[in-house]
Amino acid sequence: MAAAPKTAQDILVKELKEIYSAERQLSRAVPKLVKKIGSEPLRAKLDERREQGARLVEELDNVFEEMDVTRARPKNVAVEGLIEDINLHVEEIQEPTLLDSELLAAVQKVEHYCIAAWGTSASLGRLLGEQQTVQVMERALEEGKRFDQDLTDLAEKEINPAMLASGERQGTRSGRERQQV
Repeated sequence: MAAAPKTAQDILVKELKEIYSAERQLSRAVPKLVKKIGSEPLRAKLDERREQGARLVEELDNVFEEMDVTRARPKNVAVEGLIEDINLHVEEIQEPTLLDSELLAAVQKVEHYCIAAWGTSASLGRLLGEQQTVQVMERALEEGKRFDQDLTDLAEKEINPAMLASGERQGTRSGRERQQV
């Protein structure tokens, strides 16, 4: 077990190690998810996110080297739990458009966690004068926010309308139709 943080620098290092663990876990989970996704644009976005994560892991290796700290860290349990939740959805949901919608929402939850972690680390890095950390985290934060918005746009314009259309084809009623009954 790692020693308890005693300084702001220790907190920054702990945060960076959690991000590193999260990105490594995501790098293993995303390829499996991509195989389950029916939407080509969603598949492409997840491939793009996987590449961003791989680049971030490399950049964090450089940050750790500059800070002269090891990157060893137990698994990020928050992200591990979010990934387990995603895997449950994959097992439970059979209808492809429902699965795409649920996977998109689950991926956004993970991304929101990452956005918070990157923002926190960028802020701490600025306070501590860790310019390389700030650059890496701000770039990740910018890319993460853009990715999140792209997912929202995809959900609103393609994924969720396809899910509703599929439900109507299968004879289920939308919320508006249920209210009118």
